[in-house]
Amino acid sequence: MQIFSKLFITSSLCFVLSLQTQTTSAQSNEVKMTNPLLQKSTLQYQAPDFSLIKDEHFKPAFEYGLKIHDQEVDAIANNVAKPTFQNTVLALETCGVDLTRAVGLFYNLTGSNTNPTLQAIEAEYAPIFSGHNDKIYLNSKLYNRFKAIDLNKLKGEDKKLTQYYLQQFELAGANLSDADKEKMKKINEELATLSTLYGNKLLLARKNAAVVFDNVTDLDGLGADEIAAASAKAKEAGLEGKYVIGIMNTTQQPLLSSLKNRASREKIFKASWYRAEKNDEGDTREVLEKIAKLRLQKANLMGKKSFAEWKLQDQMAEKPEAAMELLAKIAGPAVVKAKVEAKEIQDLIDSQNGGFKLEPWDWNFYAEQVRKAKYDLDESQIKPYFELNSVLENGVFFAAKQMYGITFKERKDLPVYNPDVKVYEVFDDKGTSIAIYYLDFYTRDNKNGGAWMNNIVSQSHYLKQKPVIVNVYNFSKPVDGNPSLISFDDVITMFHEFGHTLHGLFANQQYVTLSGTSVPRDYVEFPSQINEHAALDPVVLKNYALHYQTKQPIPQELIDKIKKAETFNKGYDVTELLAAATLDMAWHSVEKESDFKPALVFEKEALEKYGLLVNEVPTRYHTPYFAHVWGGGYSAGYYAYTWSKTLDYNAFDWMQANGGMTRANCERFKKYILSVGNSVDLNKAFKDFIGHDMQTEPYLKNAGLSAK
Repeated sequence: MQIFSKLFITSSLCFVLSLQTQTTSAQSNEVKMTNPLLQKSTLQYQAPDFSLIKDEHFKPAFEYGLKIHDQEVDAIANNVAKPTFQNTVLALETCGVDLTRAVGLFYNLTGSNTNPTLQAIEAEYAPIFSGHNDKIYLNSKLYNRFKAIDLNKLKGEDKKLTQYYLQQFELAGANLSDADKEKMKKINEELATLSTLYGNKLLLARKNAAVVFDNVTDLDGLGADEIAAASAKAKEAGLEGKYVIGIMNTTQQPLLSSLKNRASREKIFKASWYRAEKNDEGDTREVLEKIAKLRLQKANLMGKKSFAEWKLQDQMAEKPEAAMELLAKIAGPAVVKAKVEAKEIQDLIDSQNGGFKLEPWDWNFYAEQVRKAKYDLDESQIKPYFELNSVLENGVFFAAKQMYGITFKERKDLPVYNPDVKVYEVFDDKGTSIAIYYLDFYTRDNKNGGAWMNNIVSQSHYLKQKPVIVNVYNFSKPVDGNPSLISFDDVITMFHEFGHTLHGLFANQQYVTLSGTSVPRDYVEFPSQINEHAALDPVVLKNYALHYQTKQPIPQELIDKIKKAETFNKGYDVTELLAAATLDMAWHSVEKESDFKPALVFEKEALEKYGLLVNEVPTRYHTPYFAHVWGGGYSAGYYAYTWSKTLDYNAFDWMQANGGMTRANCERFKKYILSVGNSVDLNKAFKDFIGHDMQTEPYLKNAGLSAK
């Protein structure tokens, strides 16, 4: 929420300031003038001047921002003038500038470059921010002003924005009694505190789960660069002569596909699986169990049977039953395919006289061999063609130019929050500057796992703001001047996250709240997933897949193999994803507190109930480290990836039937999807783009799960 307010205060509301008030005001002004978080950045498009921002600036900025925002919101709520769009909706939409700036930058840093000071501030202010939000959305005077506005007299984004805020008031509990509002505030504060505690515990758990190996022979199968990185990580930890493998966010770990030593694979897998259930400071179970119960209490207070029923009201699915129906339609065929894949792997193990039953830590290693046997495709063959910078500039950026006409110029003059971060200026097809774009590629112990996109500054015509966007990744940092070679899965991740960036770049809204990626969770992944397909576009692939040594383009023979293998292992991939989505929905569909059980028991029973407890295919996120759900915004929403993927496959089929990812088709996609934000009916926008509602069959067909 931004700050702007035209306030008309009568003389009766003016008071002579006491000496104490004058002193306080002077102190506030000094904070305002000396704190870079409280100043509109003078850098291009308000890009943050990270060279000026220090940890000690955040608390004073929060205190000042909260105080000013409270005053502005109170002035809107207590305005005696008749409620209008301008004096109520627009006033609320455009207030809170200083607080928004400070909080946005803070959470960008706590996600990607945190430290103990920032973690302590985060823990302190989580309940304060929650309470501040409640003061707005549980404010009866403010809510009544919104209700008094005649929607029939509004149109376009003005009407959509008013409807959006009304729904947010109602979802927050603005209709509750005063007593129930107090209960809601207490629940929200507890949830904010627990969510922050969960995140900090999980960060510690991931760091502590790093696996130490004494001998290089334990790492047989890894490349020289990977071994050098493990040695460097050990040296950093004071373990000279040893090798340290860090744990990534997901259950399965990338190196398991290469490690020949089965004991080493098992050690890494178990370090990942058990990371947050060791009865130590990084154990998250007690915290997440409290979160689940509080969320149910919150939903019940709102008159809903479950948290999922409450949460999905403003999503595309609208009801948990719709989400579960889609998951179930895909889960059945996915599990069947996964069991076929498991048998192929077991047959291979037996043919090699392995003498053991397939376990989760074996899957990726032997799946690679099956892929090589079936498709003559070896990850080690293709990885040399995927050097990170080439994938970025000759792939992601090249595709963006081909599809949308945009270009990029590196900027080395803009300050960054970490030396690894790169900055680019973005230009449209007419050569006009449209955005600033940051990239943070490499994993760090003080960075959250996974990959994501954030708006540092959101687009708004009303505020005359252009987007400032960051993509954050967790690739292994190369050492000793070696190139950063990534897997094809990592290539897809880069195109995916840049799809979110395109959604932000092409935002074309009046108001921040409706701009760009500010859409329902089960829609926001759709534009990013569409962009994944560009990675295999023949022209694009030949341009970026260049051997890091010879600079020769990837041979057509390898391209054909990659495409043939597109649906390889899809049973596994889809099953592990749906297991996580179903697990999330199970936790948040509980209707009675007595039905909750200890985390590990609850998980096992839920996966059994929905036919997704497949020993060889562990859930993508085990409950204790399911950060999307307990620490992020995906509670009762992890199904969104599957919902969005179904939209994606529907849209991609339309593109394929109409000539592929041509400039004309991409411009149409930009018109109906990328540029509209949340300013229109998104179901209608989707239907207008392809001519029909979402169907399940395109997902099953494209994922190779259809019955043959």
